[in-house]
Amino acid sequence: MPLQNRVDPFGQIHAVAERGMFTGNRGIIHDPETRTLLKKRWALQAWIICVCEFKGRKREPMGRNRPGGPNGIGKPGWTELFFMDEVTALAAGHRPCFFCQRERARDFVARFGEAFGITEPRAPAIDKRLHKERWASGGKRKALTLDELAGLPDGAMIASGGQPYALKGGRLLPWSFRGYGLPVATAQLDAALLALITAPTTIATLVSGYAPVWHPTAAD
Repeated sequence: MPLQNRVDPFGQIHAVAERGMFTGNRGIIHDPETRTLLKKRWALQAWIICVCEFKGRKREPMGRNRPGGPNGIGKPGWTELFFMDEVTALAAGHRPCFFCQRERARDFVARFGEAFGITEPRAPAIDKRLHKERWASGGKRKALTLDELAGLPDGAMIASGGQPYALKGGRLLPWSFRGYGLPVATAQLDAALLALITAPTTIATLVSGYAPVWHPTAAD
């Protein structure tokens, strides 16, 4: 049975077979005995995106991954979450990790600074803003008009009638845990139900030039 640790663009966590290209976390939100989620869906405001392979390190997803404790029993460690691609992770409200993705994290923070005119941007300031905006931590849904949709950058994700779509090269790609489907025309969307999924802070960072990693199914 798949573990409940796959994240959709809305930031909700599911148990599905597809793992995805990236992992990440929101702190410790699982019980290592049952390898199931706790009621809470985050323990920190810092929601990060990590690579699945880093310097040969091995982890047991939703297990005990920290040494020590009584009788040598490991502590839970952070809860591994998985994302279809970085576009999905950004839509869910995560940002790159400074430990395993230092250069990309620096680029993300620098682009954020450029977007908002901040001379010395810091990750905690980004986390605080994102926590107020991401859907999964209570951010308000932002309705979209078709004109606003046309002005969004590549890597932004929207929803129409509950279906997520990613924007790439002027195309709308329907999202699923398996990858992206064939592009759909704007006329096929329900204009009355359009909403922006990706947080406005991240949208501004994308506009400033941050280039997220796409799933191979998004290729032209």
